Amino acid sequence: MAITSAICSSFKQELLQGKHDFDSSGGDTFKIALYQSDANLGAATTDYSTSEEITNTAGSAYTAGGAALTNSGVSLSSTTAFTDFSDVSYTSASFTANGAMIYNTTTDGGSNTTDAVAIIAFGSNKTATNGTFTIQFPTADASNAIIRLA
Repeated sequence: MAITSAICSSFKQELLQGKHDFDSSGGDTFKIALYQSDANLGAATTDYSTSEEITNTAGSAYTAGGAALTNSGVSLSSTTAFTDFSDVSYTSASFTANGAMIYNTTTDGGSNTTDAVAIIAFGSNKTATNGTFTIQFPTADASNAIIRLA
């Protein structure tokens, strides 16, 4: 099992079908879920799953399904379109995560969907023990944003 960073193949297809709305106002709702090292996530991932999702070992910092993301909207710089999200922090966290999945909970105007967008591999286990666990997204620009189309 492994977690491999990738934009999910199913997302690429769904994007061309017009199923994802990244507008910062009125767009779809995106979430980020955290996973243990035993998870099998990568380009072939199609949907959010609870399989190998982390659990909070103390306190209530993490709940199944992960955290809602704040979308920066869609921008264009020269020939590259991009979108990004605000950082997410879990305070009083006690857990270990090896990667994450960004997924859409409202694909194509629906609700309660779980369409995978991107997988983020952390490269190793990252642990918080009664501390703050932060997912820091890159700068929202054409060279660094988490989702870019060039």
